[in-house]
Amino acid sequence: MALTLTPLLGIPLIQPGDDLVPILQDSLLRAGIQLRDGDIIVLAQKIVSKAEGRLVNLATIEPSARALELARQAAKDPRLVEVILRESNAILRVRPGTIIVEHHLGFICASAGVDHSNVEGSQGNPEDWVLLLPQDPDASARSICDRLRASNGAKTGVLIIDSHGRAWRLGTVGISIGIAGMPGLVDLRGRPDLFDYRLQITQVGVADELAAAASLVMGQAAEATPAVHGRGFPYPLRDASLSELLRPKDQDFFR
Repeated sequence: MALTLTPLLGIPLIQPGDDLVPILQDSLLRAGIQLRDGDIIVLAQKIVSKAEGRLVNLATIEPSARALELARQAAKDPRLVEVILRESNAILRVRPGTIIVEHHLGFICASAGVDHSNVEGSQGNPEDWVLLLPQDPDASARSICDRLRASNGAKTGVLIIDSHGRAWRLGTVGISIGIAGMPGLVDLRGRPDLFDYRLQITQVGVADELAAAASLVMGQAAEATPAVHGRGFPYPLRDASLSELLRPKDQDFFR
């Protein structure tokens, strides 16, 4: 098995309202890539959020009493904290510099995914602009996947990823936040290993494994490589959603 990840170059700075599908098709054409069955397009969350207009100007935000309180604990801008609150189901941990939440989408992350890096607004103070995660990343991935399949005729998948930290380890890694046309989780329970032992608990987060690999190709700073073409994904494609990767709360020992 060989997994090939190819950065899709020449993608312009995305603006609200931009249609990502023709932009991706142009980049695939420049790279000489014809989509085949089993291929996967991996997209950085930021270009999806920007295309969907998920920019917020903090100058328009009035912080609540709760935001003011948390801002003091976290040493953060109260307006930013208010945006984080609006994107969260619950606040789980607060310390200076960090707010850990359960996002509306169901996963645990820092600052509800609200980010300022590689974000530029249309007016006012550049430092006041932040970007939210897509409203429904699964739906965003599904729309792009359906249109690519209709246009190219190949059974492909689409993965939307973001950079998140992990419990007990330093450093961020790419993880999936939106999935379409590919599995998120592959259940290997019952399969034999090399010595014919039947696996008992092994389930593989294949979408997150691909997300981490693609994130290496994308980079984290000024690389301007927000899309990656993957070929050689070692599992059959199928319909899925992010929900199959989220650990049920009654099995979550870290909260």
